[in-house]
Amino acid sequence: MSGQAKEAPPRRPPFGLSGEAWLRILAPTIIGLLVLGGWEWVVRVHDIPPYVLPGPVLIAETLVRDWTPLSASLLVTLKITALALLVAASLGLLLAVLFAQSRVVELSLFPYAVILQVTPIVAIAPLIIIWVNDITLSLLICAWIVAFFPILSNTTVGLNSTDHNLLDLFRLYRASRWQVLWRLRLPSAMPYFLSGLRISGGLALIGAIVAEFVAGTGGSASGLAYRILEAGYQLQIPRMFAALVLVSVTGIAIFLALSLVSHLLLRRWHESAMGHGERR
Repeated sequence: MSGQAKEAPPRRPPFGLSGEAWLRILAPTIIGLLVLGGWEWVVRVHDIPPYVLPGPVLIAETLVRDWTPLSASLLVTLKITALALLVAASLGLLLAVLFAQSRVVELSLFPYAVILQVTPIVAIAPLIIIWVNDITLSLLICAWIVAFFPILSNTTVGLNSTDHNLLDLFRLYRASRWQVLWRLRLPSAMPYFLSGLRISGGLALIGAIVAEFVAGTGGSASGLAYRILEAGYQLQIPRMFAALVLVSVTGIAIFLALSLVSHLLLRRWHESAMGHGERR
């Protein structure tokens, strides 16, 4: 009726983000700005020389000034990281499927995957670099070794954690082993695989950096680790910090990108990615 008051339309949150989303963004941002401000204040008040501890402003200026060589090295490190993560994800998934199909194969091979995981990459990287003539391939192998196990382990757990009632239902309808794997076990293991992938993204970067430290190399094909070593030898500490900032930002970007992929793949059907109001 005309005399009846109309309900006001619900107010849309600023930029389409909820209060919790704003809290997730603003809280760490404010903490980070306070830490950087305090760091800069300590450096200026105590007149700490830049070869001991440069301030955030000087690090930012160095990052802008030396962006060309640092960005070229960043691309080299990113290439090794991406290839290692791709190989780790592919082999990890394939081996996990193989383990899920045969208990004998899992018991026979899984201990060797554990050995790869617990062996320090710093200890075996020199041997890999000596045995493999190609530097890029040796760096890729080192990064793959570090990133491989979380994907294999998480995916294997996911495949083995399929609801037994659903497995019995598939067997009741005489589903083939391939149908059980493709329609039931792989979808059930998807959250586990994506969780392992998020962990391995950062580990692949760490493996690439460690391998670059050991390999050293030089020239235009050098990664960020070599730039850090080079800056340390030349006492260019602001440049060293600038390279470290790039490494940290890259690791954060990889984690956020993989988290976004996980959210997009799981948001419509899995509890871990659904909003609190959608959970039952």
